[in-house]
Amino acid sequence: MRRMSDGVEAALHSALVLASLPEARVLTGRSLATLHGVSESYLLKHLRALAVAGVIEAVPGPRGGYRLARPAARITLLDIVEAIDGTEPAFLCREIRRRGPCKAQDPYVYKTDCFIKTRMLAAEQAWRAALRAQSLADLVADGERLIDPGNREAVARFIAEEQR
Repeated sequence: MRRMSDGVEAALHSALVLASLPEARVLTGRSLATLHGVSESYLLKHLRALAVAGVIEAVPGPRGGYRLARPAARITLLDIVEAIDGTEPAFLCREIRRRGPCKAQDPYVYKTDCFIKTRMLAAEQAWRAALRAQSLADLVADGERLIDPGNREAVARFIAEEQR
């Protein structure tokens, strides 16, 4: 499987924070960048991608910012990954079996897909299905269970101060 970009991590963390906002409230890109210790320009690129994909909404204006576009239970981890890294398959078969000194002379030999390609694409489909089966609401539940209470309180205070 290809390596996911760093933007996926930033997008997942940002979406998780936005899931904790009260209804109709927003956080700015600057606030999200500050909270995660990343540059604002870097994060804004990924927030735009999430907005284009319909995962989050960008609310314009001086009191604007970002919020989820739909309930966390209806946003899959795959939605977020594909918003950032795209939907192209991770494995690209370049048919190297048709090259080199031992390649078959009869083109009929290559009538079916390469069995390596078949296995790799099946594995990727399983990976995507696993991400599709998990929602942002699942991450919220994990956070409630697994994030240190002191850290959770600090983040909640930050969000309360920064939300619009």
